[in-house]
Amino acid sequence: MKVARIADPSSESYILIRENEAITRDEVVSQLGLSLPSSLEQFLQDEYIEKIGRLESRLLFHHSLNDFHFLCPVSNPAKIIFLNFNYRDQSGWIRFGRSTPRDPVFYLKPRTCLNPPFDDIVCPDFVTQLDFEGELALMIGKKCKNVSENDALWCITGYLAMNDVSARDIQHTDIQASRSKCFDTFAPCGPWITTRSEVKDPNDLRIITRVNGEVRQDSRTSNMVLRVEEIISKLSKVMTLEEGDIISTGTPMGTILSSHGTKPWLRAGDAVEVEIEGVGAIRNNIRFENHPGVV
Repeated sequence: MKVARIADPSSESYILIRENEAITRDEVVSQLGLSLPSSLEQFLQDEYIEKIGRLESRLLFHHSLNDFHFLCPVSNPAKIIFLNFNYRDQSGWIRFGRSTPRDPVFYLKPRTCLNPPFDDIVCPDFVTQLDFEGELALMIGKKCKNVSENDALWCITGYLAMNDVSARDIQHTDIQASRSKCFDTFAPCGPWITTRSEVKDPNDLRIITRVNGEVRQDSRTSNMVLRVEEIISKLSKVMTLEEGDIISTGTPMGTILSSHGTKPWLRAGDAVEVEIEGVGAIRNNIRFENHPGVV
C-alpha cells in the first residue's frame, strides 16, 4: 500500500494509492464504514494499515494522481537523520580516511527542511554551489531503543525517496555538514509512504537521480556500507527512535561534488528527480531567491 498526504480545500488529508489510482480517506470511511484518524501520521502508527490491507479488495480506487497536490508525507517528525559515507562506490572521493565506517556517521536536519515531492527547492541567492543527493529514506513506525538487527525492520512503517540538498560552498567553509544542509526546503521527499510490506528487500533497490533528464546517479542500495537493519539497530543504541522519525540512508557516487568539476552546480530552473525502485519518484525545480523581511 502507498499512502500520501494531500492538500484538500479545507486543510489536509490523505489518500491511499493502488497502481496509478487513488482513493481519499473520506471515501475509505464511506465505503468500508470504518473510523479512521484524520492525520496520516496517526494512520501509519496505529495498525490501520493492516486493517485496510485486509479489506483493500472492497475499495474503489478511481481518482487520478494528477487530481491531488501532494504534501510532504511526514509533517512533524521529532528527528530527521541523514547518513554520511554509506555507499561503497564513494570510496574514491570521501574524506573519511582509508576504510568504510563501522557505525553510522550522521547529522540531523530540522523539520523546516522538509519539502513536498513536487514543490520548488528554494535556495538563498548567496549560495553558489548547490548540489543534490538522491537517497532511500524510511519512516519509523514503532518507538525503539537498543533494537536488534533481527527486529529492526519491524520498526519501519514504510519507505520514501529523499533529496538531501546541499550547499557545498558553505560545507567547504564550515568543514562540517549542518549549516550547508539545513536551509528551508532542502529535504524534498515522498511522494508517498510505501509501506513495509510492499518493499521485499530495502537493501537491494535501484536508486537513480536525474538532472534535467540526464542520469547523474545510478546505483543500488546493495552498495550501502551499513544495511537498513544495521542503521536502525546502531542508531537506536545512540538515541531512542520515535514514531514518525525519518532516517535517510546516504547517497551513492554521482553528486556534483564527486564529479570533480566536470558537471555544473545546480542552477535556477533545473529539475532534479530522485527515483527509488518500487518506492516512488520525486521531482523538484530549483529556484534562487532573496529572503528579506519577516515570515
